Formats: sequence, C-alpha cells, structure tokens
Amino acid sequence: QVQLVESGGGSVQPGGSLRLSCVASTTIFSLYTVGWYRQVQGKQRELVASISSGGMIGYADSVKGRFTISRDNAKNTLYLQMNSLRPEDTAVYICSGRSGDIHSPWDSWGQGTQVTVSS
Repeated sequence: QVQLVESGGGSVQPGGSLRLSCVASTTIFSLYTVGWYRQVQGKQRELVASISSGGMIGYADSVKGRFTISRDNAKNTLYLQMNSLRPEDTAVYICSGRSGDIHSPWDSWGQGTQVTVSS
C-alpha cells in the first residue's frame, strides 16, 4: 500500500465543475491501477471511475459523460474532472489504488475530500 493524498474538493452550485487531484507516494505509480470512490453517510461506497496501469478506463453509469479520469505518471498524480455536477454527486470522494494485477485488492486509501453540490 502507498500513501494517497486528495485535494480539490469544495462547494459548487448545480451545473458547476471541480477537478480533484490525488498524489501518490510511490515511485512506481505507473504500475498501479487507481480510482475514485465516493461515499455518502448511510450508503454503500461506490466506485466512480478507475484507470489501470495500461490506460483502461471505467466509469459508473451515474457519471458517464460528465466525469473524466486521467493520470500523470511523471507526477504520480491521479485526476478526476467533474462537470455538470448534480446534488446527488455530493459525497466524500476517496482516492484508492492497487497493484497492477487483476486479483490485487484495493488496499491503498486516501483520507477523502468533500464535494458538495447545492443551490
């Protein structure tokens, strides 16, 4: 597991945008699959988006067409561009990672950053 630190959360109105960042401590960041989860009190944690070491990307249906996940391996950084935000996107967004192996667990977690969408 590696240290992950998120930033970029905040409060926006519906239709607004935010860009989240996650910086990893490992020097072999490029070998990890990384992703963004979100969690609301009383609800199950949801995988929002992920990107593998090979560049394979997946999104939850609820964010397709609105969110874009990307990575900069030279900076050991993961990003989540969030556009057309809705109140239901309000949650704590958590960066997570695992080794680049199909059976590896998601065992590295950041502290989370709050995203609030309200008018």
